[in-house]
Amino acid sequence: MQLRHLLARFILTLTLLAFGMRHCNGQTTPGDKNPQAASLADAVQQLEEQVKELRSIVADLRSQSDQYRAETRQLREELHSAVAQLPAPAPKTLDVSQAGTSSADQDPTQPGAASSSESRLSKLEEQVDLLNGKTDDQYQTKVESRSKYKIRLSGLVLMNLFSNRGRLLNSDLPGEVDGPDLLGRANSTGISLRQSQIGLEVFGPEVAGAKTRGDLQADFAGGFQYAPNGISLGLLRLRTATVHIDWPRTSIVAGQDAPFFSALSPTSFATLAEPALSYSGNLWTWIPQIRVEHRLVASENSTVVLQGGILDGLTGEPPVYAYGRTAQAGEYSRQPGYAGRIAWSHNFSGQPLTIGAGGYYSRQNWGFGRNINAWASTVDWNVPLGKLFGFSGEFYRGQALGGLGGGSYYSALFSKVSSDPTGRVQGLESLGGWAQLKLRASSKVEFNFAAGQDNPFASEIRAFPFSYGTSMGRVPHSRNQSEILNAIYHPRSDLVFSAEYGHISTYQIDNEHYTADRFNLVMGILF
Repeated sequence: MQLRHLLARFILTLTLLAFGMRHCNGQTTPGDKNPQAASLADAVQQLEEQVKELRSIVADLRSQSDQYRAETRQLREELHSAVAQLPAPAPKTLDVSQAGTSSADQDPTQPGAASSSESRLSKLEEQVDLLNGKTDDQYQTKVESRSKYKIRLSGLVLMNLFSNRGRLLNSDLPGEVDGPDLLGRANSTGISLRQSQIGLEVFGPEVAGAKTRGDLQADFAGGFQYAPNGISLGLLRLRTATVHIDWPRTSIVAGQDAPFFSALSPTSFATLAEPALSYSGNLWTWIPQIRVEHRLVASENSTVVLQGGILDGLTGEPPVYAYGRTAQAGEYSRQPGYAGRIAWSHNFSGQPLTIGAGGYYSRQNWGFGRNINAWASTVDWNVPLGKLFGFSGEFYRGQALGGLGGGSYYSALFSKVSSDPTGRVQGLESLGGWAQLKLRASSKVEFNFAAGQDNPFASEIRAFPFSYGTSMGRVPHSRNQSEILNAIYHPRSDLVFSAEYGHISTYQIDNEHYTADRFNLVMGILF
């Protein structure tokens, strides 16, 4: 349509230009020569600009046409190559009971054999036509980029119907429990779609023998607009974004992703904006990082994976400004976090058995020369128990892990207000973990039961009373426990239904204990 519109404008400009020239030649006088010449110059300039635009569009069309022809030619060559590699049909054995049949069944020169060859040739031509038709459909529907590399669009539209008995601090994303609000209310029921996701994956060129690709995932759980019914107007939020450079046994990954030394999470469609058990022993925070992975073949059925890298030194502090990025205590130390992991995998009855161990260290500067060390030791496992069951989980022990989601998202404890240079600072120690048992009842139905606990050291919190309110205005809890039970049904690969029950217990530092039960019905469609 754009080319047709430009051609029409081009023809109209030529017509007006010709008419103007005739009019100027027949009626021009010395007094109006300059204005008419200026008008003619403007028309010529517009004509030149339109010609340049037409040439640019034609060049783009030629480039796209050449690309489509090359891809079609490659597909046809692959088809002919595959057909040529097909094994020849086995010769027919002569059955004594059919000895009286026509010799045309054995003689390829007879009309019957010729018609069979023509039938096969006709089927191959139909397959080629079908392949060309599918290629044309792909050209009409595929997502294109300026770089002309392949892009894949994916996503999930997810509706979550939730009902809570007890006051969750985040009603549609269960984490911690508190007492009734100022009006005495606790129970709630609602519907949310803010956990819906959009993803893009791009496949780049091959560089130094390595394949390159990138992916980006976003959802609508980035907060709410300050407007009437703003809770249904979720803001777009970055989840993960990574660039991969993959050789056969080595990979370099740069971007924002789950911590590679604690990358597992329980299976749940009710909690996608934050992974399940994220406040109960699951170190999960999507964090900027650069890592290197190397895969070693230990035996015919076993491999060893070595991972190492650096991470942004996040500490769990909320931003000071809504639109300005201020440094956190880990970034003020002027060095990143360091982490590594080693994992052993074995093919057990056709299923992978994996056991891994990792470590993490970073430095944090809380002002006035007060530095603390953040560290963690982790263990993870994924063990198949026959063909139907699987057992997975993680365990951690560490200090100042608020940036990773540990210790109630607290990293530092203060003996006085944080702005007092005479106050002491200490990293909050914590331990926690989770485990999940999975039952694959069929290819479409699975059941999952998971439980986890996050356990900051309560004695340290009590010894530093000015720690209260240092992270998002919350009081750190002394323990948070969660259990979930869900059923997931995939009637098709692009459709999912799930029902989930969860129980959460939060133990406050002042010995208050709150519980909540939640029920979720989830329906989603993937694209």
